[in-house]
Amino acid sequence: MKKINSEQLKQLIEATIFVSDQPVSVDKLKNTVLADFTVSDKAIQSALNALQLDYRPRGIQLVEVASGYRFQSLDSLSPWLSRLWQETSPKYSRAMLETLALIAYRQPITRGEIEQVRGVAVSSNIIKTLTEREWIKVIGHKEVPGRPALYATTKQFLDYFSLKSLSDLPNAEEFMASLDATQNVTHVLHDDTGSQAEGDSDNQKESIH
Repeated sequence: MKKINSEQLKQLIEATIFVSDQPVSVDKLKNTVLADFTVSDKAIQSALNALQLDYRPRGIQLVEVASGYRFQSLDSLSPWLSRLWQETSPKYSRAMLETLALIAYRQPITRGEIEQVRGVAVSSNIIKTLTEREWIKVIGHKEVPGRPALYATTKQFLDYFSLKSLSDLPNAEEFMASLDATQNVTHVLHDDTGSQAEGDSDNQKESIH
């Protein structure tokens, strides 16, 4: 096995994360670009910490999400960076926001339980869209008549919202507010059925709490 000094290790990790199109975990680093080197987990983590400090004052940050580490721009720069994309971003519907929030905060949860809280039916298109985006998945079935599917969020959901784990979620009201505030950013959810088809008037729904 080859040796690698701290500066070379830092450079290799930085370059790996930079060129990767997915977050890079410590295990992935060890099994790919560092497979030929003798390097400890402690040394890898030290290099990652140093890189995070290096990028802290810049417009690009090194952040840890559920799947590993990635570079991303500062949220405060989004209004200007969004001009790089000419197409109009799809919008969140209120129905989809509430469905996603309920799954995030009450998982595992069935479709029927979501409908009980919201007071209206959940469109199949919402479940399909969230599943296709790999933000939710079926993790089992509830042992009641009909054995309905139990839904939970995924690592991709955490990655999208720059979270390391579910414990990093803000409270439900803050999460909903943050979703409402991202209406104009790229790569957002879209409910093709439209919120009106969902019966989205406020007096038809209960609180998420």
